[in-house]
Amino acid sequence: MQEMANGKMHFSAPVSKDRIISKFPKWYTPQACLQMKDHWHTRVKTACQDRTTRNVGMKMSKVVVVGDLYVGKTCLINRFCKDMFDRDYKATIGVDFEIERFELSGVPYSLQIWDTAGQEKFKCIASTYYRGAQVIIIVFDLADIRTLEHTRQWLQEAMRENDPGSCFIFLVGTKRDLLSSAECHRTERDAVKMASEMQAEFWSVSSKTGENVREFFFRVAALAFEGSMLRDLEGTDTHSHIGAGDLIRIDQGTAEEPKAKSVKKLSCC
Repeated sequence: MQEMANGKMHFSAPVSKDRIISKFPKWYTPQACLQMKDHWHTRVKTACQDRTTRNVGMKMSKVVVVGDLYVGKTCLINRFCKDMFDRDYKATIGVDFEIERFELSGVPYSLQIWDTAGQEKFKCIASTYYRGAQVIIIVFDLADIRTLEHTRQWLQEAMRENDPGSCFIFLVGTKRDLLSSAECHRTERDAVKMASEMQAEFWSVSSKTGENVREFFFRVAALAFEGSMLRDLEGTDTHSHIGAGDLIRIDQGTAEEPKAKSVKKLSCC
């Protein structure tokens, strides 16, 4: 993809067809959603249509995934990023991250998704990566109500490193394939109440079957993208390095972006 901005040619690698988002993704349930609207903000839509008057770059938002051990954080990320499900996986040590590239209304955009360890002994490592998040995803196991009760603490810990109101918050229940319809309904009802208290958007997914996983991450990408664009239009966006979730500039002859990699530490502070 080549585009002209300020007399310079900029290049960006093509986005996979299954990562192109043209319509504003819908919420999972209206009882616990961040926005009820089904369309892009007018200012964002106009800016996307009139890109020749703006600098061409690639936006990236930082997404932090937190939650108890064995609730399925890594499986959720792997199902979306790699389209795979491994029942017998090893617990995350420290943190890992993946980068997923999208195209939203014709504009390139990426999510940097940080997978944090749920073990108590690694919390002091993982917490250092919470800072600068635009999205916080709190994961719990629909089949284990205790993990839902722990989500408040996970949110508090993540928000210690971020300013109030600076992040989109999602509460995600995994392993819905393990529950009957009646059991799932009861747990989802409790989760909706929790999400309302957190001012979060609730989603119910299955990493094993893939149910709602793609829709969920598309929703995350759309809300993060729109929020980033609005900050940019209001002149409050700042340029920063990878991990702070702001702007990555692609200049002449460069079409590379950082590859997903592991960031692991074996000892705590």
